[in-house]
Formats: sequence, structure tokens, C-alpha cells
Amino acid sequence: MMHAHIIANGRVQGVGFRYSAQQYAKEYNLNGWVQNKSDGSVELEVEGSDSQVHSFMTDLESGFSPFIRIEDMQIDTQQEEKGYKTFSIR
Repeated sequence: MMHAHIIANGRVQGVGFRYSAQQYAKEYNLNGWVQNKSDGSVELEVEGSDSQVHSFMTDLESGFSPFIRIEDMQIDTQQEEKGYKTFSIR
């Protein structure tokens, strides 16, 4: 199992990013959360199987939708889970 903490920069607020992240997380059976940050970036935590987390991050890098543009992502992964039960928008 894997846990990833991600901060995404670019055109990520006001473009359906959090909703898209939630939909993709459900598709990959991942738990965690997503929230907008005051500096214009978006912060996420996701956890689940290694392959599902990697697939989610690949989709995230491509922007989920044509309206979202990822310019930079900071990713911190670890093997220890926090035990989230759902994926929520904060």
C-alpha cells in the first residue's frame, strides 16, 4: 500500500480540479482528500495500492481535463497509510 501527498501548481483552481480528483480517486479505489490552498495551488493526499496510486498520479499529471493545466507537482510518497475511509473534498 502507498500514501502520496501532492501539491499541484498551475491552472488548478476554478476549473473543476477537486471534483475531477474525487472522481478519479473513486475510479481507482483510493481514499484521502483534496483542498484548494490560499496560494492558488491544490493539495491532495491519496492512499491505496501502489499501482492505483501511480495510475492516479499519471492521470493527474495530464490534468484530468482540458481545462486543468498542471505546471508543477511536488510529490511525497511513503508506504505507511493514514487510514482514510473515503475521498473527500475539503
